[in-house]
Parts: sequence; structure tokens; C-alpha cells
Amino acid sequence: MPGSGGTTGRSTGAGTPPPPGLVAMAAALREGSVSARELTEEALRRIHAAQPRLNAFRSVRTDAALAEADAADRRLAAGERLPLLGVPVAVKDDMDVAGEATAFGCGGSFAPKTVDSEAVRRLRAAGAVVVGKTQTPELGQWPFTEGGAFGATRNPWNPEHTPGGSSGGSAAAVAAGLVPAALGSDGAGSVRIPAAWTHLVGIKPQRGRISTWPEPESFNGLTVNGVLARTVADAALLLDAASGPHPGDLHRPAPISALEAAARTPRRLRIALSFGMAFTATPKSLDPQVRSAVERLAGRLESLGHEVVPEDPRYGPIGLTFVPRATSGVRDWAARVPDPALLDPRTHEAVRTGRILGGAVLRTSRRAEPVLRRRVGEIFGRFDVVLTPTTATAALRVGALAGLGAMATDRAMIAACPYAWTWNVLGWPGVNVPAGFTGDGLPVGAQLLGPADSEPLLLGLAAQLEAVEGWAEVWPGP
Repeated sequence: MPGSGGTTGRSTGAGTPPPPGLVAMAAALREGSVSARELTEEALRRIHAAQPRLNAFRSVRTDAALAEADAADRRLAAGERLPLLGVPVAVKDDMDVAGEATAFGCGGSFAPKTVDSEAVRRLRAAGAVVVGKTQTPELGQWPFTEGGAFGATRNPWNPEHTPGGSSGGSAAAVAAGLVPAALGSDGAGSVRIPAAWTHLVGIKPQRGRISTWPEPESFNGLTVNGVLARTVADAALLLDAASGPHPGDLHRPAPISALEAAARTPRRLRIALSFGMAFTATPKSLDPQVRSAVERLAGRLESLGHEVVPEDPRYGPIGLTFVPRATSGVRDWAARVPDPALLDPRTHEAVRTGRILGGAVLRTSRRAEPVLRRRVGEIFGRFDVVLTPTTATAALRVGALAGLGAMATDRAMIAACPYAWTWNVLGWPGVNVPAGFTGDGLPVGAQLLGPADSEPLLLGLAAQLEAVEGWAEVWPGP
């Protein structure tokens, strides 16, 4: 349905049904109708076949994953049952996996890690088989997944376009059916943006929901770990498996059951439909096709019995607090790379800015967060959820921002992605849901945003939408 934003009438890739999701795989393993070895071999086959076209993975753990799958089969045969026992998943290359390097999109020779990060440790404790680490732009800075260290990761819906970033490799892998779900991280929309541009559910949870350890917090509290999947239930299952604190974490929200929340139909909600953008002193505008897709989704919510009212949060000077935290985080990460000479010139510029803003200005920006929460959170005294576009445009073309200077890159990415980053400053949860397609067949998304610890409400609403939208059956093909 060109230009409508809808999914009705769109066919699945090459006429083939999408591969099973995380919930279905876990159930099949419990029932014994498939083995972990078979699922892992199929995932590895898909990954290796797609790598020349999509370049979704920085590293593939072929031998280690097969050994993990065989161990999972022995445990299943012995009667052991865990939420993800034997299910193949992927993680973004900013997360430590024992035996693998964590290059975080950078070039150079990185030593393999000896210990899993807390999020990966929890996935393993749930029984998951980690098949590989997915591509990310250098230090996760940009909403495209390209770099001198690895080339360009491409969007399964149209390889001439980016899958977004910085969790672009995870998004491409899930959208193409290489794995049923994957972990990503989100510092300015880095889960939600690629989810929007690849027709996925992307959850940015409450800060601290998924541990960032060995970082007590990541990028001065901006970045959280999140999940990407084709369905709300799959995303919720992975969120539950990865969630939980490390003793060293600075942020420790009360536990939730995401999977149970996704199964609950929400009460009648009052939803604010917002197209307003926080002030950034840079030009930006909303693509009419994206606006139309979000308006269509708002109409769908009304048809489900919810009240939708146009209203914008009062963002105020929130942008002034973002830059010191982000650039100081880049500065800290850049100090760890083995060969700084290999870093992108734009990274060096961010490092210089981080040095300038990393003292008193950074401390002031952190102290402003409670004030901003009260200011922006005022809307939740009148509404339950805020609905916004996830991005202002559909996916950019691969190479669209290549060769630009730091300022020009910042202006271009803010113009394309002005909606997601504010919730990172606040630390609150947000969920991208597929909103439809442009006339050229590129996916676009919408955000469901809530106050602190509101994942259960957002997941229930997202699942209610999924039941009538049917987005999980629409995929780009292998």
C-alpha cells in the first residue's frame, strides 16, 4: 500500500514464511521437536550466507556456538529447562563475550575478553547460545552502521540503505531472520532507530534494567542495553533473560516480568500524540510519509478504545545536558582503543569536545536531570503514554554521511533522528513498534514512551497493537 504506511497486503520476502521467533524456538526445544544443534547450525548457515550482502556480524563464534549447542542438547536430554536453553542469539559488539574481542566498531587489535559482561552472563545463565557479535559504528556514535574497520552494514529491506545505528548489526541480523532476537544498546535511540528502520520491536528499557557492567553506568547514564526482535513476546522474553543488576551497578530498578506484562491487555489509556521536537538549534522537519504512518497508528489505537490527544512534552533545555554526557563518554571509550590513529576524525572531534565539557559542565548536566524529569514528566500527570515518530525520515542511504565533518554529521543525524535521544537523558523506557512503510518499501516506526519503570504498560500496549497490525508476518526474506 504505497504511501499509506500500512502493512496490510504486503507479502513476506520471496513468498516464504518468516523463520520461528524466540518464543517458538524455546518451546520447540522444550518439546524436543528440534535440537539446539539444528537451530544453531541453521543460524550459522544463514549468517554466513548473508554476511557478504548484509555484513551484520563483526565476529561469528562458529565452533564455540556449536559446542554450546551440543552442551545445551545434553542438558535438555537430562530434563533441564531454562527460558532460552539452546536458543541461538546475538549480542552487539559493545558487550564483552569471554574469548572474543570487544572492538565497539573500532579498528586495531583488541585482546579477547576473559569474562562475560553481566548482560551476556545472564543470557548464558538462561541457556542461550551466543552465535556472534554484531556490527556497530565507532563507539556507537551514529545512526548508521558504517566504519573503516568493517565497511558498511546494510538493511535487509533494501541493501542500498542503512539499517540504522548504532545497533545496526543486531537489527539487520534479526530483520533478516539470521537470529530470532539480539541484544543492542541505546544511547540516543540506538535500539529504537534501527528497529524503526528494519520493521522490528525495539525496547529501550529503564536505565539499569539490563546491567551495563563492567560499566557501573554507560556514557554517563545515557546508554542502556536493550533488545530487538520481530514480536513483542520475543523481545519481552529476551528482556527478562538479560535483566538484573550486578552488585556494582549504579542503577537498580525494581524487577518486572516483561513476558507477563506483554500478555496483559491494557486498560483504556490516554495517549499524547506528539510530533514536537526538542530544541537543538539545527534544522529538522518530519517527512510527511512518516507523519502519515504515525497518524495511522494513532487511529488504530483509537479503534482499540484508547483516547489519543495531540500534546507535546515540555522538553525545555534538555539538549544542553546531552552533549557533555555523550562526548565525555566517547572520550572515556576512545582512551581504551589500542591504536587511536585509526579512529574516525569525527571521533577525535568528539573526544576534544568531551575534554572541554567533561568537568564542571558534565557535573552540571547530571544535576539537571531531576529537574528535567519533573518538567518533561509533567505530561504523565495528564496522559499515560506518549506516542511519537521514532525517526523523522526513513532509513538513510548507505554512505549518505560518509566524508562529512563532525558538525555536518551531527546536523544530518539530528535532522533524521530528532525524536529518540530525549528519553536517554531521562533514563525512562521507550518501545519502537513498526508503523508501516514508505512508498519505496522502507519501514518506519513509532515510539511508545512512558515514565520511569513503565515497561509493563508499554509492552502490553505494544502487544495489543501487534495483535491487530500483524507486523511479525511481514519480513524482507532471507
